[in-house]
Amino acid sequence: MVLDDSVSRLAGVGPKTVTALAELGIQTIRDLLFYFPFRYDDLKARPLAELQDQEKALFKGVVISEPILSRFGPHKVRLNVRLLIDQVAVIATFFNQPWLKDKFVPDEEVAIYGKWNEPQKRVVGMKVITQQTQNELDPIYSVNKGIRQKKLISLIQSAFKQEGQNLTDVIPESVRDHYRLLTDFELVRQMHFPQNQLESTAARRAAIFREFFLFEAQIAQLRQQDQDPDQGLVLPYQLTPLRQFIASLPFRLTAAQKRVVNEICLDLKSPRHMNRLLQGDVGSGKTVVAAIAMFAAVTAGFQAALMVPTEILAEQHFQKLTHLFAPMQVKVTLLTGSLKAADREQRLQAISSGRSNIVIGTHALIQTGVDFKALGFVVIDEQHRFGVNQRRALREKGQNPDVLAMTATPIPRTLAITTYGEMDISTIDELPAGRRPIKTVWVKTNEANQALALTEQQLAQGDQAFVIAPLISDSDQVNLKNAEDLYQRLAKYFGTRYQVALLHGQMTPLEKETTMAAFSQGKVQVLVATTVVEVGVDVPNANVMLIFNADRFGLATLHQLRGRVGRGQRQAFCYLIADPTNEVAIKRMEIMTATNDGFVLAEADLKLRGQGDIFGDKQSGLPEFQLGDPITNNNTLLAAHQVVQTMFETDPALSSAENQGLAQYLRAQQAADQFD
Repeated sequence: MVLDDSVSRLAGVGPKTVTALAELGIQTIRDLLFYFPFRYDDLKARPLAELQDQEKALFKGVVISEPILSRFGPHKVRLNVRLLIDQVAVIATFFNQPWLKDKFVPDEEVAIYGKWNEPQKRVVGMKVITQQTQNELDPIYSVNKGIRQKKLISLIQSAFKQEGQNLTDVIPESVRDHYRLLTDFELVRQMHFPQNQLESTAARRAAIFREFFLFEAQIAQLRQQDQDPDQGLVLPYQLTPLRQFIASLPFRLTAAQKRVVNEICLDLKSPRHMNRLLQGDVGSGKTVVAAIAMFAAVTAGFQAALMVPTEILAEQHFQKLTHLFAPMQVKVTLLTGSLKAADREQRLQAISSGRSNIVIGTHALIQTGVDFKALGFVVIDEQHRFGVNQRRALREKGQNPDVLAMTATPIPRTLAITTYGEMDISTIDELPAGRRPIKTVWVKTNEANQALALTEQQLAQGDQAFVIAPLISDSDQVNLKNAEDLYQRLAKYFGTRYQVALLHGQMTPLEKETTMAAFSQGKVQVLVATTVVEVGVDVPNANVMLIFNADRFGLATLHQLRGRVGRGQRQAFCYLIADPTNEVAIKRMEIMTATNDGFVLAEADLKLRGQGDIFGDKQSGLPEFQLGDPITNNNTLLAAHQVVQTMFETDPALSSAENQGLAQYLRAQQAADQFD
């Protein structure tokens, strides 16, 4: 048996357990050994006098009465037993664990772990500690219905006993010595079986560094591969038609747009594979930059593709780019999942034959049957909405085409090396001339009618308005505004004066497209929606936005939503309707009213909420670490980053003896990725 064998090789692991472990991300014995507890229960008994109310602790006492089992509802059982702890008679109560009754024998000592209720001198028991080991800490793991704590711990013990000695160190000895880190063997032992708090702390510190170190090494390897001339594609674009296209645009490029166009065009001509991120604030003009780059690829004889997260956005990009490319005789094709079979087949033939120069679509672009004749350039809009495998699948549609990813969610510098460490970054840090900052006002719920009255004043001047709700429909779980209710109320409020429409994610693609088209064409003046409009929707005449329960959204989402207005020359307004009940939510409202700068907001979001809210979902592009947090452990991340940079500069092939552990790990990861 070896570390990279399946967990099925362990005794007692059948098909059901294999499935349950796989759901936890555990497939090999190595995965099992590096699946660490998320916390520890302190098993060192403490005197009752030291405990705070509701504090969890280990209690040792003598059983002074027979345990009593009683039922207090359907399928609900309560077990009560009196213990003498520190000369105090204490009732210990266990819920729905009737099998524990036999653990309590009068006049015998027992150890239990539970929560102390000081006023009632009672313990709400969680478990009985039947075997007090020399360890002070009891590891607690994330588990699922298919595998419980006891079973998982037993498997980890078995795996460590059989394969622990075969663990090889991935971090060079010189680095471990410098940062006082543990070997992989000691790290695994002390994470799973710490004898005391000191061992647990040392192991966690080493495990976080190791996690960051391996991530940074994979990033460095990806970057190294992109630097390889053999991996790239040269796109010899024609300068004269490219200049003609830029001159045909209905506006002048900003200095920032010109700078990033030059950066991207240099990449296109280079034999090095382009892997670049274009980040810019809402409304900074990223789409035009992408259009210029796509046209450059077309003049070089290649096709270009633009992948976006929603059909609404794909349709909008299609309309905009078809208009922009009209003078240049460029054929643009739209490919989405809702196309009828005949229409889809016709478009697929245009793509495979090369008659289509530029293809715009959703994830439908990466489906089987979509074949390009000569895909040379790929743009991925709002790239954090797509998983790694989706992005890779689009790249594989061509001969390793150049890739430009775009995001309107600025990433704070402190996270750039974590999120986009393998990419070159271009930043548009300038808004087009004439754009006015959006006036943002925080309004309490009891003042919402005032915001509606101000909105009606703007509608009377020919503007349109978005109204955003956090939910689609009514919910018994939370007391929040919902889009359906708001739609009914506003339709009644505005009557025949203005047309109101509803848009949300559960509507069919055709319904969404029809509604959005009516709003874009000015047939609808007020659009009530959920955050389905957060990304990319561009209606120049929309100059008012009302966001209900605004305190329920992170700064990144609020900023994206606000960016849907103010696309024209007129002054735009955003009303945040909220009654925040905590300090963080209040701070968010204050920051939103103080600045329109997405980079400032991203830094503030980071400080207020941590990394998880930068994008607001798990498909954030931010890696999910098991133990480390790039924010709270930022110094460790930077140290790991620097170590890896130095290693790849001094030994790019990782051929030295002390780098063999890392080289072996990276080869195994590459093999696993290819297998997937």
